[in-house]
Amino acid sequence: SQLTATKAGRHIVREKGTYLILRELHRWEREPDVLAACEKLIQVLIGDEPGPGMENLLEVDVPEEVEQELQRLDREEEEEWWRREQEEQRREARGSTPRPEEPPR
Repeated sequence: SQLTATKAGRHIVREKGTYLILRELHRWEREPDVLAACEKLIQVLIGDEPGPGMENLLEVDVPEEVEQELQRLDREEEEEWWRREQEEQRREARGSTPRPEEPPR
């Protein structure tokens, strides 16, 4: 997000209590894109400040292989969310609830 790209912007967002709002949003939100955006923003807000020379995150050069790996991980995360969501919908359609795992014998 543009607002949290700079150190000053991150400071303002933290001061306004945005983390608490995002945490609550994350508890009930079902849309995968919104959840992913919340999670990424939360990581920016609770993470350590970047080191010298990285105050503006929009100006940081990300190596191509790192960018591709991050995109791959994002896709896998979204696919997993959709699998869980579809399974939950199937269970609800059958009127069943997930069973707890049986203890090992």
